[in-house]
Amino acid sequence: MSQYRDIAIKCLQDEAQAVLSLIPQLDESFDAVVELILQCKGKIILTGVGKSGHIGAKIAATLSSTGTPAFYANPLDLYHGDLGVITCDDVVIAISNSGQTDELLRFVPTLLEQKIPLVGMSGNPQSLLAKNSNYHINIQVTEEACPLNLAPTSSTTAQLAMGDALACALMEARNFKERDFARFHPGGTLGRRLLVTAQDVMRADNLPVIDPGMKLGEAIIRISNGKLGMAVAVEDGKVAGLVTDGDIRRATESLQERFFNVPVEEVMTRTPVCVPPTMKLGEILNKLNNHKIHAVLVVNEEQQLLGIVDNFRCMM
Repeated sequence: MSQYRDIAIKCLQDEAQAVLSLIPQLDESFDAVVELILQCKGKIILTGVGKSGHIGAKIAATLSSTGTPAFYANPLDLYHGDLGVITCDDVVIAISNSGQTDELLRFVPTLLEQKIPLVGMSGNPQSLLAKNSNYHINIQVTEEACPLNLAPTSSTTAQLAMGDALACALMEARNFKERDFARFHPGGTLGRRLLVTAQDVMRADNLPVIDPGMKLGEAIIRISNGKLGMAVAVEDGKVAGLVTDGDIRRATESLQERFFNVPVEEVMTRTPVCVPPTMKLGEILNKLNNHKIHAVLVVNEEQQLLGIVDNFRCMM
């Protein structure tokens, strides 16, 4: 193995250990911070300098997307006029590995004077930030993953992990569900899987419908013309079964010269996977994967065929 990969492995091991080391440092302060945020009537404001600021911005984004309104504010901007965005209904979470960052500490007296709750997140429980916070979350690490033990690596990983831990605890406390998550993620793959339903994507026109008594010789033409690799057997207006390319291949092998004159009902699947038109795309994808199939039938309560959703439709 190359020396570069050896360095990478050590870095990952050090950062993983830094995160695991946070577990024994969790105490009642973490519970108190979760309760404080749950009771907050305003916003959660994250702040930090340098790399800690970048982590603060990410934590704010995670909180906002999981039901806790939050945003990041640069401490220098706060010190030069932007303190007006913070109200007595808000909660401030200040992040600093040392807890002694001058730019971060400058506006703390203003928060104390206005009795705005301050949560300190640092690696030093004896720091000025810790001592002047209403609550302090300890994110201490023994050393950085950086070969020089200088660049913020393990410490910022610990900050990020603790922020995620807060978000997860708040999601559980708020009973935050997939439907709630979808409201904050309407775009992209996540929103599509959580919001789009079967009736939104199903093919409803020119469906390959056949009679159960149709001979396989004719059914194979219908399947080919339908371009879905299947045909749906419908009897008395209701779904009676499904015949696929795979069924046709297996029937060809087993029936041989009898194949063309055998009715579809002898080889079709009589219990195809059917879904209601309101089923979400994410649930449909789970059914496709669990049953190892490439399409489901969309039916109403009377088992009448409304459409077909296949893997291609799920990706559209």
